[in-house]
Amino acid sequence: MKNIFGTDGIRGRAGTFPLTPEHVMRLPQAIVRGLFSQNIATVVVGKDTRISGCAIESSLCAGFLSMGVDVVLTGVLPTPAISMLTRSLRASLGIVISASHNAHEDNGLKIFDHKGEKLSEAQEKKIETVFQKNDTPCLGSSWGRIHPLPDARGRYIEFAKASFPPSLSLKGVRLVVDCAHGATYQVAPLIFQELGATVIPLGVHPDGLNINGGCGCLYPNLMQQAVQDHQAHLGIAFDGDGDRLIVCDDNSQLLDGDQILALLSHVWHQQGLFKNPYVVATVMSNLGLERFLSTQGLTLVRTAVGDKHVAQGIKAHSALLGGEQSGHILLPQYHTSGDGLIASLQVISALLHKGRWQNPFPLFSSVPQILKNVRIQEPDALNNPLVQQCLEETKKKLGSKGRLLVRPSGTEHVMRIMVEGDDASFIQTLAHNIVECFEKNCTTPLPTPHVTPLPPPSS
Repeated sequence: MKNIFGTDGIRGRAGTFPLTPEHVMRLPQAIVRGLFSQNIATVVVGKDTRISGCAIESSLCAGFLSMGVDVVLTGVLPTPAISMLTRSLRASLGIVISASHNAHEDNGLKIFDHKGEKLSEAQEKKIETVFQKNDTPCLGSSWGRIHPLPDARGRYIEFAKASFPPSLSLKGVRLVVDCAHGATYQVAPLIFQELGATVIPLGVHPDGLNINGGCGCLYPNLMQQAVQDHQAHLGIAFDGDGDRLIVCDDNSQLLDGDQILALLSHVWHQQGLFKNPYVVATVMSNLGLERFLSTQGLTLVRTAVGDKHVAQGIKAHSALLGGEQSGHILLPQYHTSGDGLIASLQVISALLHKGRWQNPFPLFSSVPQILKNVRIQEPDALNNPLVQQCLEETKKKLGSKGRLLVRPSGTEHVMRIMVEGDDASFIQTLAHNIVECFEKNCTTPLPTPHVTPLPPPSS
């Protein structure tokens, strides 16, 4: 049986393993038996807007109820809202039914512990072990109950608004807000409106099939055009479950997670908020961010890809903030989870502190970065001596003026290659050479298909 956990919880095509009704119903048994010595009391369950969410929610609830666990249902809410409510309600776990930025055909499960933090790899392994061993669901000694939480949306709105300085107002500010027809479609416009902004909403009419469909942070062109059309001060686009964002300024200049980290670090450093001079990001963050932070007297700490690893890095260095280039921003003083809405409020607060909306970005020039994917057959391709030689030679050529990152994908037979340096043409050549090395030494050519020749046409 295949593993169920990936780089961010469980994710896959809805209706296929492990997201079939029978497998989802078995998951609560594995969670209870894998993580707890006795039955847990309460689990908070929320979801995004994709059509398969209701079926997965029903199966998940049936599994927990059969184990004697009560389930608090929040309905459609962003992923960080479930993290917050899990802590607030003193629940044992929180689970979000979502596939984040994926299309509606996919779905998944993100699991939070009682502190509102994502499960560690060790905890996932315990669940995985029980799930793989037990093919037949086993009932607990009692039955649980379902408890709807009708004020869940309002609780989260107040929580998010509390992160915005009470001395500031958004009166007179025009915001384009793209909710990707996803989990933020109700709460995001309300939060900005209640703080005084004029909101031009996009992606707020989910039908179960249109989540992330040509909108949201993966497709920001609608937001960029709306900013120009409405002469807005800022555009904000979320992904399907609301834990990441992309921003554009009044000139429709896109700002990724690296630029957001630069802005917050710059302003917070000016305000004297840094107790420890560290900002945490992943190995994918641009070298330009690292150089910019060094001019501020700050050090960039790099982690493996994934907001879970960023959170661990923040803890290890007692850092004030961290994030990913993709737009996951973690602000531990406000939340235990990455939260696109809270991050957007901090971006606005920082811009108000700077006293300027016109052309506030970018704060640094990004170093050219070449990303390549190459399909491989051998699982230990990185250990191939010819590949090792190629990578070592590339590192020597880059020296201290660039970076090389080569890592296997966690979900497919692909090697991901990133080469970064000041000379775009030079690093393009280096990346091409690495791809060529992998293709020559670590791929198995497909057999030539046998083709039966067609008979000659009859005259």
